[in-house]
Amino acid sequence: MKIKYYLLILVCLPCYIQAEASQCYGSTAKGKLENGVQLPAKGKNYIGYSSVARLTGRTFVHSEVKDIIVSAYKMLQAEQPKKVYKYAETGFKNGGQFKPHKTHQNGLSVDFMTPVVNKSGQSVHLPTNPLNKFGYNIEFDKNGKYEGLRIDYEAIAAHIVALDIQAKKSGHDLWRVIFDPQLQPQLFETKYAEYLKDNIQFSKKRSWVRHDEHYHVDFEIECK
Repeated sequence: MKIKYYLLILVCLPCYIQAEASQCYGSTAKGKLENGVQLPAKGKNYIGYSSVARLTGRTFVHSEVKDIIVSAYKMLQAEQPKKVYKYAETGFKNGGQFKPHKTHQNGLSVDFMTPVVNKSGQSVHLPTNPLNKFGYNIEFDKNGKYEGLRIDYEAIAAHIVALDIQAKKSGHDLWRVIFDPQLQPQLFETKYAEYLKDNIQFSKKRSWVRHDEHYHVDFEIECK
């Protein structure tokens, strides 16, 4: 009886995995997604930006993107054990228009809230709540400071590198990273500077929104 039970699991498992795989269509700005999967609510070193957003279905991505993101966070547990991270808006389960964003339509776009340290130098989460539009209303000054918090460029750089490494391990890549051009130079003063210069394409022009309280990552995965 046990042998038959295990055989049934082995037969059904590939079908289950196949059913869970996502398929993206079109582009990040005009596309859709099939079988989108939701990012975990939290992990040992990361959390989502809003339980409300999660319940309303705003944290879905392509299944390959989910695997890359989770693997990157695991990598950071060893690389940056004292750092904490927070992801933000991703997209809907079936993709499509995702207001107020101009992209995030095919499961390959993800926003990550900017890592910060407090006055004691401790890694803390950027506050995200309805009063500050779940973090998107926060504005850092030219020195990367906001109400006693300071941008942790080392943590950002480490995260981007981890995402790129895990994407390449999966046979994919990062297409681009959007982060405020005025703040970008600080990333190239970290120990990850050479890797960033050689592997990451940063947007050089300021976007329609500043992208200081978060950085936007587009993953490069083949779509129909």
